[in-house]
Formats: sequence, structure tokens, C-alpha cells
Amino acid sequence: MIKIDNARIHPRTSLNLLSQQEIDGLISTNKDVMKLFRDCALAILNTDSSSDDAAQILATFADFDIQVIPQPRGLKLEIFNAPAQSFVDGFIIRGIQEHLFSALRDIVYTDFKINESRQFNLGSSQGITDAVFRILRNARIVMPDIPPNLVVCWGGHSIPREEYDYSKVVGYEMGLRGLDIVTGCGIGAMKGPMKGAAVGHAKQQKKNGRYIGVSEPGIIASESPNAIVNELVIMPDIEKRLEAFVRLAHCVLVFPGGVGTVEEIFYLLSILMHPDNRQSMPLVFAGPESCRQYFEELDRFIDHCLGREATDRYRLVIGHPEEVARQMKAGVEEVHRQRRSGQEAYYFNWNLHIDPMLQHPFVPTHENMASLNLSRDLPGHVLAAQMRAAFSGLVAGNVKAFGIRQIAEKGPYRLTGDPGILAAMDDLLRSFVRDRRMKLVTAAREYQPCYVLEQG
Repeated sequence: MIKIDNARIHPRTSLNLLSQQEIDGLISTNKDVMKLFRDCALAILNTDSSSDDAAQILATFADFDIQVIPQPRGLKLEIFNAPAQSFVDGFIIRGIQEHLFSALRDIVYTDFKINESRQFNLGSSQGITDAVFRILRNARIVMPDIPPNLVVCWGGHSIPREEYDYSKVVGYEMGLRGLDIVTGCGIGAMKGPMKGAAVGHAKQQKKNGRYIGVSEPGIIASESPNAIVNELVIMPDIEKRLEAFVRLAHCVLVFPGGVGTVEEIFYLLSILMHPDNRQSMPLVFAGPESCRQYFEELDRFIDHCLGREATDRYRLVIGHPEEVARQMKAGVEEVHRQRRSGQEAYYFNWNLHIDPMLQHPFVPTHENMASLNLSRDLPGHVLAAQMRAAFSGLVAGNVKAFGIRQIAEKGPYRLTGDPGILAAMDDLLRSFVRDRRMKLVTAAREYQPCYVLEQG
């Protein structure tokens, strides 16, 4: 593995001014925050790697280090033993340079402005939403006076070439229609729409195209920001990341994916099914003809668990990239009319009600996973939130360092609940394993389930 022994990097445009107290605290007193930044920085410098194994990346670059160097005009970063792929002829790639300082900006802001100063009541729903907004504002993601045009795209980071090419063509068609893209910032179905949209924007001579990547520390190592991302924001946890998606979105497009994509779907369905939400959120599932079975199985699973109340909330398009883009454009225009008539903000959906059970961090310990209530007796939006937490735990067990350690120490997670729901979940998860959607698989490593399903 080729490494860069030493490099010093200056910020360009993405780092807001830091106070001397913030710099001193980062360097001398707050070792946990510095470690968090170190892990995120390594993930960013590992951009375009074929590995999604966070533990393997950390082991390979165990000697990697990054230090903050105070300067009269601010600060710079000194890095040691970094992945060589982030450099060209000894100079760091500018996009990666921007991402490094974006990560530092967000991690410092979250720690010093939210956690330590306690400006927000993170025990309340309103306080959490305010924190999400302020992190996005500090990162200059929310911008006034821009008509709605943000399409949030969800989908797997480990997908076949045909699915990636399809997502790229859909992105191209959306780019031709002036739509900007928000994704989880990784590869696969997160990179494809951005790459296609960049070409569509170039053809339309749109020079301010936005390719927004929204990540969080627990998953960034397995979903390093792709090279197309030109606006990166690191949210403190998966719940605030998901809230950022739906508060920013003017419509949502779902490509094929694995358990992480299903988590996102159930999160959004729980919101849309909540009785306090009357507004619409255009939602489309799309993929090439080869994904017809995938979507049929996913649709059956959602219908089995949540019924027509949930399946009526989305539309499915197989093939026809132009039609997908037209539906996204029509959805954005409808949202524009709704927001304008209601005198609502274009840049942040304040009026969308998100239940506190979706906002407070779910820590996937064995005890928390076993205590989930997967029962048909629950209201639909509550069951959807419980299902979202279950899939969040499976994501952690597959790709997050914390979850992987939990599984190694205590064995697989155990889920209990309604026999029919568990049977349907088992069928869906087995189909993901069959199609290799659970995790990247190599000849030397076969997927090992991180879960056991038990009837309650």
C-alpha cells in the first residue's frame, strides 16, 4: 500500500473561521473530537477505494495521523502516512482538500456550538430540528431565494454495473432538467446520479450545479465521499443525517440498495404515514429491468408489514430514465407551488412533522435490538419507525465499527416480533444476501449474517 509520508494542507474556502478557544480545545483538551476527525479524515483520503470494511481500512492505515497546526491566519493540517490515491504529483486533490476542511468545520461546530455550549435542547423534537438546521446553515447547505430543485437520491453503494449505469443516465436526465442532487455521498447509486447530473448540467451550461453529500461519522469509512460531491456536510449521527435528507428534499428517488436503503425507506414512510403530516413528498422507486424482481420483493415486504397506506405513498418506474426525471421535475414543481402558496421556506421543510422516536439516536446494542416491538398491533407509522430501527441495527452490524465489535463480542443481534413480519423480513434479507446487497463480497470473504430472527 503506497502512502504519503507527510503533507501540509491549507484550507481554501470550506472552513469557517475558528476561534482561538476552539483551536486550543481541539488540539489540547478534546481528544475524542480529534480522534473522530482523524477517522473521518482517513475515510475522506480513502476516496474511491474498493473496500467498504471500516475495520480493514483502519488497520491498513494504523500509522495514519493528522494534526491541527495553529497559524496567525487560522490553521492548517499536517498529515502523516495518508493514502497516496488522494495526491497527484505530491499535491492533494483539491476536492479532497475541500472535503477534509468541511469535515473539520462540521465536527468542530457540532462539538463546540451544540454539545458544549448547550444552545439547543436535544431532548426536544424542536431542539433537534433546530440543531439540524444550524449545522446545515453553518455548512452553507441551506440557501435562501433558490426555487425548489433538490432531489434526494437513496440507493446501495455496492451495486452491479448495470444499476450504476442506470442511475447515471437518470441523473443525466435530471441534470438536463436543471435538478440538483443530494445523496449519502458514497459510490454506487450515490455517485451515479451526481455524475450523470454533472454532464447534464454541463450540456445546459449550468455552472452552479449542486452535488450535496450528507454523511455521518459512523458510516463515512464505508461510504467515503465520491469525487463529484462539491458540498459535503457531516451530521452528528444517523438520525440527524436522515432528518437533514427529508428537510432538504423537494422529492426523493430510491434506487436499488440493501439494508441501509430499506432503513431510509421505512424512516420516510413513518413520516409520511404520521397523522400530523398532510403535505406530500414525491417519492419514486426506480431501476433498470434487471431490478424488477428486487422491487417486486421490496414492494411485497412493505405491503405485508404496513399495507396499502404505505405502498400508496410511492410510485415505481422500471426502466425509462426520461420518465423518472420527468416525474422528479413534476414533483419539484408541485412542491414549489405548495411552498409558495403556503408561504413556506423553499430551503428547509420546517412544517414536516417528525416523531421524536425517529429523532433520538438509536444505539444498536443487543439489548436495544431485542427490545424492539415489531408488532402489527402498533399504528402504521409507529411500526415503520420500529422497523427502521431494526434495519439501522443491521446496517451497524454490517459496516459500522461499533456494530461490528458488538457482533464479534456478543454474537448476532436477536430480533423478536410478529411471526409474519419476521418471516417476511427473513425472506427480504435472504434475497439481499443472494443478490450480494448486504456487503461487498470477495472470494476470500463470504457474508456472515449479523442477525437471528426469533418469533415472539
